[in-house]
Amino acid sequence: MAKIKMKTHRGAAKRFKVLKSGKVKRMKAYKSHLLTHKSSKRKRRLRKATYLEGASAKTIKRLLPYS
Repeated sequence: MAKIKMKTHRGAAKRFKVLKSGKVKRMKAYKSHLLTHKSSKRKRRLRKATYLEGASAKTIKRLLPYS
């Protein structure tokens, strides 16, 4: 009998990338709307990506078996 393939969690696939180093990259929240009252400095910092650590990264990697 054939081995059952794991399904990729599509929501996680759209939000996270697993890098070659094994780190999980994500974009920051609070950058989609209601931006007029946020400072330029704050919006600029929100543009940059960041990385997940520890248990969070492990959970996401489980949702993305083929990345």
